[in-house]
Amino acid sequence: MTKSATSPQIERLLKIMAKLRDPQEGCEWDLAQTFSSIAPYAIEEAYEVSDAIERGNMSELKAELGDLLFQTVFHARMAEEAGLFNFDDVARSISDKMEARHPHIFGDETGVMDAERWEDLKAKERETSGSTSAMDGVAKALPALMRSEKLQKRAARVGFEWHDLKGPKEKLEEELIELDEASEEEKLVEAGDVLFVAVNIIRRYGVDAEQALKASNAKFEQRFRQMEELATSDGQDFTALGLVEQEAYWQRVKQAERNRSTPSQNPGLKA
Repeated sequence: MTKSATSPQIERLLKIMAKLRDPQEGCEWDLAQTFSSIAPYAIEEAYEVSDAIERGNMSELKAELGDLLFQTVFHARMAEEAGLFNFDDVARSISDKMEARHPHIFGDETGVMDAERWEDLKAKERETSGSTSAMDGVAKALPALMRSEKLQKRAARVGFEWHDLKGPKEKLEEELIELDEASEEEKLVEAGDVLFVAVNIIRRYGVDAEQALKASNAKFEQRFRQMEELATSDGQDFTALGLVEQEAYWQRVKQAERNRSTPSQNPGLKA
């Protein structure tokens, strides 16, 4: 482990972390933590960073990035206590990696860094680290849809891929039949197979499955809330309505969306 100069605020944060982990004067909760126990917090903070960005709240983004940075400092402090590495080593590691992955910026290569070249560089990194499988390095803690897509991309890079969309589409029909015929014990696996093939199809259209489902979730939630509001404005208890009546509200919400997205055809109206 090595020492180097840091910014005043980084130095301040490192000192705060050291104080929190001080065996005599530190915080009991912080002292009780391990790499495993705080790992979920790092994941949670990353999602909160993403949420702040999506909402365009830069004030919250600043705070959430701080929370995420604190998780890095926390892990680095525990590693330093164990004699493994420290925060400076973490910063050096990512700096070395970024310079190596951008030889056209920090090295002698010329040209543009495209996706294929980027993946080639990452593959060489995995080989250097002792990886023996194309599947190595795909984090198990990733969201399932995202991990599914990454695993499929890795397989495709070594040629294990349908030649066109006909293959996965036929496979999806097959998996749906298998799910329909599955026993209770088999349903979990068969349902997963359906999702896995669906991700493959979506990926072949050049669409990110995780983002696609995220967008659909947001659309459904927005429409459902509008259905509830419409029912309330009509003096109805939405939860007490039958499916046919609820569907009618669903269609009203969709029609309202179409009306908003369709320009008026009245020539007397000006934009």
